[in-house]
Amino acid sequence: MAAKIYYEQDAPIAALEGKKIAVVGYGSQGHAHSQNMRDSGLNVVVAELEGTENYSLAKEHGFDPKPAAEAVKDAALIIITLPDEVQPIVYEKEIAPNLVAGQTLGFCHGFNIHFKYIVPPKDINIVMIAPKGPGHLVRSEYVKGGGVPNLIAVEQDATGTAKDIALAWANGIGGARAGIIETTYKEETETDLFGEQVVLCGGLSELIKAGFNTLVEAGYQPEIAYFECLHEVKLIVDLMYEGGLSYMRYSISNTAEYGDLSRGPRIITDQTRAEMKKILAEICSGEFAKEWIAEFKGGMKNFKALYEKDRTSKLEEVGSKLRKMMAWIDDKESKPMK
Repeated sequence: MAAKIYYEQDAPIAALEGKKIAVVGYGSQGHAHSQNMRDSGLNVVVAELEGTENYSLAKEHGFDPKPAAEAVKDAALIIITLPDEVQPIVYEKEIAPNLVAGQTLGFCHGFNIHFKYIVPPKDINIVMIAPKGPGHLVRSEYVKGGGVPNLIAVEQDATGTAKDIALAWANGIGGARAGIIETTYKEETETDLFGEQVVLCGGLSELIKAGFNTLVEAGYQPEIAYFECLHEVKLIVDLMYEGGLSYMRYSISNTAEYGDLSRGPRIITDQTRAEMKKILAEICSGEFAKEWIAEFKGGMKNFKALYEKDRTSKLEEVGSKLRKMMAWIDDKESKPMK
């Protein structure tokens, strides 16, 4: 069944005009949503912690940041853009005590609602607008007159107007210009986590590391291995981004294409696919969510150890040296995790 897609004519911004909108958090998504909605003529109040970099940035952008408890009072729409692991803490301490019937809680990712780390009252709307791009892209495309496609989901419609409010939010940030695709909290959350763990982050990172280490252990120069297994990933991904797998294959050499088609299945085997299904099952059951929240509450010792191991690896050491040879790259050096 084809996805239902909404555009500007389907998403009247009037549902939010003249109403207070509180954006809790001024990070990647928060800064984009706040500025775009303000530029769309909506009344936006930002909630941020005084003394933080994001607080200063919000001030620089012309906002007067408030504590979350103050910002959410009388807000028709409360958009929570904080990190997943922080959201329940701020919700319980500052947001929940100030909620009143008929308000709408908005999220950019379904993690806490789907896995019930946040359980709002029944008289509150629960919606989601999830831009399919980072905040800086949501902002820059809006400024250009365009937008980034959004996902929309309604988990709880207490007032009968939850969807109208969510569509107006998406319109306010520019998403209706590109298209708003209907989904559910369950589908967005589970597919997002799966994509991150199996392909985009976990799968790709391990594939790069394994390829690099295989070449280095076989006696090849680390610098050459870096170029072949990490640096050139962007070239291939850009081709996929522009035209899918077919355009990528059209653009590379016949030798590379034959190697892709004939050898790729030897890397992604039935065993790999079985592990993918296992990871998906862990996500759907809530097992991964429980593990992550427990890791956060326990001080993230395992997380920090894993991060530091990769940060100080040979791959990262070589990459840091080589990127200094490429003036067109704005080299970003990683730092030890706090």
